[in-house]
Amino acid sequence: MKTFIAIFFPAALIYFFVVRSSNPSTGELLVESLGKEIYLDFDSVKYDSVFVNEFNRLCKRNENVSLLKKHFSNNVNPDFIIRFFGAKGLDSLTNHLGKSFVHGFNPETFHTKEIKDLIIALKANNFTNVDGSYSKLAQLEILSSYAFLKYTSYLKFGVVNPKKIYLRYNIDVKQADSLFIPQMLSSVNIVDTLNAIQIKTKQYIALQRVYLSSKNDSLKKILAVNMERLRWVLPLKSDKYIQVNIPDFRLVYFNGEDTITTMKVCVGEKRDTDYDKKIKIYEKTGDLADKPNNRETPQLFGNIKTIYSNPEWNIPESIAQTEIYTMARRNSSYLRRHNILVYHKNKLIENPSNIRWYKYDRKKLPFLFVQQSGPGNSLGKLKFMFPNSSSVYLHDTNVKSAFKLNNRAISHGCIRLEKPLQLAWHIMDNETSFEKVITELGLKPLVESAEKKNIVLKQDKTEKPPLKPMRFLLDNETALLITYHTAWAKNGKIEYRKDVYQMDDKLWVAMKIIR
Repeated sequence: MKTFIAIFFPAALIYFFVVRSSNPSTGELLVESLGKEIYLDFDSVKYDSVFVNEFNRLCKRNENVSLLKKHFSNNVNPDFIIRFFGAKGLDSLTNHLGKSFVHGFNPETFHTKEIKDLIIALKANNFTNVDGSYSKLAQLEILSSYAFLKYTSYLKFGVVNPKKIYLRYNIDVKQADSLFIPQMLSSVNIVDTLNAIQIKTKQYIALQRVYLSSKNDSLKKILAVNMERLRWVLPLKSDKYIQVNIPDFRLVYFNGEDTITTMKVCVGEKRDTDYDKKIKIYEKTGDLADKPNNRETPQLFGNIKTIYSNPEWNIPESIAQTEIYTMARRNSSYLRRHNILVYHKNKLIENPSNIRWYKYDRKKLPFLFVQQSGPGNSLGKLKFMFPNSSSVYLHDTNVKSAFKLNNRAISHGCIRLEKPLQLAWHIMDNETSFEKVITELGLKPLVESAEKKNIVLKQDKTEKPPLKPMRFLLDNETALLITYHTAWAKNGKIEYRKDVYQMDDKLWVAMKIIR
């Protein structure tokens, strides 16, 4: 027993001091970080009380600070200061915050000056005792943690969640989740983190460069909102995708930075002026005459999976109520002349000219209207389908003259293509399938690839016999992104387009939190 005691207790003492020395107190850590001996008298109980008061005060001043409530409920020690004070990270953080104007941010959004003043005060150490430092420590811990989180969040995900400001934004952009705060605040090296999150894409840097050099406030606003759009993390998984930019009225098929093909498009018509006011009136009256039009093409992401040749058009209820009903009631031959069939309870009505339209409330029409394939079909000869909740698709058109217009926001919401057969050729990897499309369209076989790429569909009003709809499933789906950019870089300069849907203004208002 004596031998055991003689061996055990010295070993236990050695273990105790090793463990104790490997787990220094908060005060010892503060001495190491701030270089001042007064922190050896650090009292966690007194500090905790001061911290709670400072946190509540700062939350009243800036309610967004409350986002840290859960984090600090588990740990109110000045952990961020201990790990990153001075050259270990906080100096780099204040440097990035001070230069955040390069992203269109106001540095004071992040309390930059206040953080710098707190750092100066703690470095000066003009405290008679450690108790006098608690308020400054608590403020710096809270504000520097908050600034780090907001700055990194803005660069990683954007300032604004577009789904919260745009009624027709249907792209699942990535947002900070519940793990973002603990993950970021547990960073081992915030200098590396701050450097890594800087946006380095060519598009962003090009806009940023012009933004910094411009003295024109209106131009800077346009550049700022488009820089924000580039901060949104889109669900693209490949560098090969089709992009439709609504303000540019153009489709581009990209493969990385290379353009596979491009063409003009027509997009949805701008919604009625004072739409928000008018829709409230309609909600009260229920009268379709009061219902304002909103045919704007939504922003979407999906994968083109199917192509239809000689498509039929199942006319949407909204168009049936506002246009088809009115025209059919006005002219009994309208439906026949436009090759529109009418169904009632899934049964074809043989002679729709006999329908007494005045008997039906157009808000509750019991009919389905289908425009058959043919020269006058509004969808033209090809339709490109991709799953989406807005029932939007790409299609040919029987009105080719529309592509000569400067303002091509004229459709009911779907996207009309200038060169649909070109697009079909590029996204159909299987040449045999493409030849079948050609056959179904009643066209002559095309031998040369160049001929296939450049062919333009023309309406032949004499084509006989009537061609039937045919569906083609693609071997490989093609990503499609319908976006809204009013400024972007191209060939060494910035291209600007008119804000056709006034979306820049709405985004600019939402971005006021960083101005």
